[in-house]
Amino acid sequence: MSIDLRTYVFLDSIQPQMASFISTISKGYFPVAYQASCVVEIAPGIEINRLTDIALKSTGVTPGLQVVERSFGMLEVHSDSQGDTRMAGEAILKELKMSASDAMKPRILTSQLIKNISDHQAQLINKVRYGNMIVRGNTLYVLEMEPAGYAYYAANEAEKTAGVNIINVSGFGKFGRVYIAGEEAEVIEARKVVEERLAALPGREGV
Repeated sequence: MSIDLRTYVFLDSIQPQMASFISTISKGYFPVAYQASCVVEIAPGIEINRLTDIALKSTGVTPGLQVVERSFGMLEVHSDSQGDTRMAGEAILKELKMSASDAMKPRILTSQLIKNISDHQAQLINKVRYGNMIVRGNTLYVLEMEPAGYAYYAANEAEKTAGVNIINVSGFGKFGRVYIAGEEAEVIEARKVVEERLAALPGREGV
């Protein structure tokens, strides 16, 4: 069966909010702050089961997220050891006979800033978020990208860069989305750095 490697990304240090967010939505083993993480997304989705088996048997990582859809499958593994985490990812790449550069390069579809957000829009967002709350007067940054798996990388880099709150991250399916909020200057800086770092990731152009 032909497998399309959509996302392959290594997080050298999961930031505290990001670790808490993954733990909130995780059905696996919770990561903690400053562990290393590897995120892999493929198509078709069913093949992620086999690749999870290979990653977990290759070294001492634990899985935080596994999503199996008909079209796409996504796996996140983490460890205190960056070496173990890299080895798990490399075991998957070896099985696929691919390198990290064979993954799709992230493509930004939407990049929105909403300044001085109103009470009622903040309440709408808070109803469906799994991260921190957004409050009146915050600046909201909404980022949408393809493939979806890079959303975790984007949110983690935002938290590394600036004093922002992670409101919600959706990192599986056709498109990924990130909602972050905070003081205007902090959000603008996070947006700038995140988009630069996404553009710098290796990969092939998607179709």
